[in-house]
Amino acid sequence: MTEENVIKEASDMMVKGVEHTLSEFSKLHTGKASPSMVENIQVEVYGSNMHLREVAAVTTPDPRTIQIQPWDKTVVTDIEKSIQKANLGFNPAVNGSVIRIPIPELSRERREELTKVARTMAENGHVSVRHARHNALELLKNMQKNKEISEDDQKRAEKEIQNNTDNKNAEIDQLLRHKEKELMTL
Repeated sequence: MTEENVIKEASDMMVKGVEHTLSEFSKLHTGKASPSMVENIQVEVYGSNMHLREVAAVTTPDPRTIQIQPWDKTVVTDIEKSIQKANLGFNPAVNGSVIRIPIPELSRERREELTKVARTMAENGHVSVRHARHNALELLKNMQKNKEISEDDQKRAEKEIQNNTDNKNAEIDQLLRHKEKELMTL
């Protein structure tokens, strides 16, 4: 393994950390309807568990409503039960073969709670980025100790990894600021 491979592997892990943080942020309820709020709910249909998005079309016809249109009308009650069991604070309304979920307005206190949750998610993202950096630096140290790379190459690679770490942490911070603004805007 070369130092370029170590740098690339660390960078890839850092990108995954940022992407995971962004994915976690998308699950936070901001008062605006979003399909991502429900599409990963597990629904027990046909004798197995499937994601909601695999058994129905999930849309947002307006900013305060999530609409679920099952491809098979016989699973409407299964979907309704799964949404209630997911304990997301939603009250689905069945209208024929369509399920509508009205999204309630968030209170100030709830918005502040969600901001704290977002900060925790961001910190988890920072931890995964630092973990990738730590692993890469350990690899480089061992490679230099085993005379696989020179000390100069090790220092150069460490500097590049630290720059990547700083950039990814700044990216997570920017995503957090955007999410906090989104959550606190009434």
